[in-house]
Amino acid sequence: MTALEHILGEDWTVVSAGGSTGTAYYAKSNQKRLFLKRNSSPFLAVLSAQGIVPKLVWTKRLENGDVVTAQQWLDGKALNLEEMQHPKVARLLSKIHHSSELLDMLLRIEKTTLTADHHLFKVKQKVQMNSFAACSLVIHKAVKYLESRLPYMNIDHPVVCHCDLNHHNWMLSQSGELYLIDWDNARVGDPAMDIGRILQSYIPKEDWNQWLSNYGIENSEELMQRMHWYLMIDEISGYIWCVNNYKNKEANQHLNELIKLLEQINNWNL
Repeated sequence: MTALEHILGEDWTVVSAGGSTGTAYYAKSNQKRLFLKRNSSPFLAVLSAQGIVPKLVWTKRLENGDVVTAQQWLDGKALNLEEMQHPKVARLLSKIHHSSELLDMLLRIEKTTLTADHHLFKVKQKVQMNSFAACSLVIHKAVKYLESRLPYMNIDHPVVCHCDLNHHNWMLSQSGELYLIDWDNARVGDPAMDIGRILQSYIPKEDWNQWLSNYGIENSEELMQRMHWYLMIDEISGYIWCVNNYKNKEANQHLNELIKLLEQINNWNL
């Protein structure tokens, strides 16, 4: 903290912004305000240049080697559940998914694309290491289904996926500009990962076609299959994480969602 105050000057007050990593801070001096973060990804500069995150003001290196970025402090609010249905959300996500600049930068950083077989391998590892998951008939059925669909999960054009599209990460400024923040989980992969999470979590089923139209594509059985597959991966992973962290209520919620997804297989002709 003292190092941050040193590079800003004694007129600045720096406080933690919370979060699990402890690397984000708010800084304030008279009428000036900044959002600071230690060791954020170089990806941030491209996101800022494209107007996807609040403007990057400066980047500085501390004596200990840490890199601190300062972004414009956003006067605004997170989207609520209903506001996630606004066409701006679909259009911004489409812009992200179709950005060659974002894709090139993230590939330089991450080096690899997360394929469906990688996701399945990781989730099977998690199941084997968790006794509750390993003994669950629901999870056993889900894994068998995921295995059966794996040959159909290849895509020609992987994109930058945010992978954490909780409504709290969508920020609307007072002037009406929409931003998507918290890019720590971003990976290159199937856009169905992001699309499926938004549709399943925030958009009424009868409005899916309109949302996809706002995004710029038509609904298709092939897209539904891929979305469904990744949603099942998410629910299994969420269940195991909650069990490991003694969050039994949340674990049951993930299991119930997984049951619903299994029931949808016949309805969607998967």
